[in-house]
Amino acid sequence: MQKIVSEPKIMMGKPVISGTRITVELILEKLAAGETPQQILEAHPRLSDEGIKAALAFAAQALRYDVVYPTIEKAFAPIPLRHHVSSTISKI
Repeated sequence: MQKIVSEPKIMMGKPVISGTRITVELILEKLAAGETPQQILEAHPRLSDEGIKAALAFAAQALRYDVVYPTIEKAFAPIPLRHHVSSTISKI
């Protein structure tokens, strides 16, 4: 049975599938991009279906904690420089 582990010397401590260097992050990104579990398993022979399920369960558990996560739009929204500069100048 594959489980999720985190060791500082493996992938800089990111959560990985035990016995591999496959990160939970990688599995989630591939699924989000539309890859099927079968395609992921074919690309990573050391990974099992249990490993993919463990990654999903780990991600679900991590999101249960009382933490506020910014959405992509809020996290990376550019600040309109022209508006910011002109509003600052008009206040002087």
